[in-house]
Amino acid sequence: MDEISYVVVFPSIFSKNKIPHLISNIKKILKIKNQEFKSVKRDGDVILVNANDPVFASSAINLLFGIEKVAIARQIKNDFGNIVSEITSIGGNLLLKGEKFLVKVEGVSKGFVTKDVEIAATSNIIEKKVKLGAHPGTDENFDKLLYTYLTKNNAYICIFSDKGKGGIPYMSQNQKTICAIYDEISAVSCYETIKQGYDTKIIVCYRQKSELMNLAKIINQIIPRLVQNKIELEFLQLKISPNGIKNYLIYVNSILEILLQYSNNRVSLALSPLIYSSDFIDNSLKLVFAKKKIPILPLTGVDMNLFDEAKEIGLERNIKKLEKMVVMTTNEIPSFSKKEVESALKTKKIITIQVGPNNVHDILDSLENH
Repeated sequence: MDEISYVVVFPSIFSKNKIPHLISNIKKILKIKNQEFKSVKRDGDVILVNANDPVFASSAINLLFGIEKVAIARQIKNDFGNIVSEITSIGGNLLLKGEKFLVKVEGVSKGFVTKDVEIAATSNIIEKKVKLGAHPGTDENFDKLLYTYLTKNNAYICIFSDKGKGGIPYMSQNQKTICAIYDEISAVSCYETIKQGYDTKIIVCYRQKSELMNLAKIINQIIPRLVQNKIELEFLQLKISPNGIKNYLIYVNSILEILLQYSNNRVSLALSPLIYSSDFIDNSLKLVFAKKKIPILPLTGVDMNLFDEAKEIGLERNIKKLEKMVVMTTNEIPSFSKKEVESALKTKKIITIQVGPNNVHDILDSLENH
């Protein structure tokens, strides 16, 4: 029996018609992360990666969008007896004393019903692991999931699996867009823009140098999703007071004015009707259309997911700050600060980051030495 452990990538439902794009991104991220692999190929609805180090490879792959889950699994032939035997063997080795387990088999069965495999494997594990006291759980209540996926010719018995980030593969929209990161809400918006498949250019805006450390940490969590070895970032400083809702809205509108100076045809706006008034959003949209550009509102429809995605990009400590920003109340539509926009464009610093473990320091050092 083939004892190679493969990385099995399950595309999200929105990516099933974009699998070639996802395969391309998997190859890119493995090269960027210096993970050697022998092949990346499709087997039915899943992608099979033969990597030298499946653990590190699966971790790198799970940075990508367009994935429902990533598993490390053993491949065997799609045959009833073999599948039951392998689930019993692998599942039995994974279980700890007294654990409730659930055997789940999905995919393409040949000459048998997947439910029969689940029942047979569950019975075998109970019989062979009686000393462990392991017993079957339910769909709602289990300690360990023993998952198997069947393709036309093969069965993949999962040793480990991890939930993916969803969305669709980066750049699969084949459209360039620009977004600005200047606080927690804008960071989640930029993350969503990438998750929705846009080829995204990032500019970073700040008011005081004291904000740069936090912004660098946020950017460090986002840039690996761009599936590029080198990332060009632009930093601009707007000297607008950080105090008060009105000043914040002037800041947001001034950043929009800066975004409209770029040649990108699509502009991603960090605006949600759950946070901003409809009048404020309508005004922003009019400004974009007036420049004959197309606005993208990636936060439309994102509600409590906003906080989940903030945690995904390492903003657990910033949740309280995010909550305060979300509940701001105002119907004002202040104009942008023309003087500060002109001044900010003169402060522009362009830096190039080689994606790696020292991104935060590289960003801060590059800005300091620019």
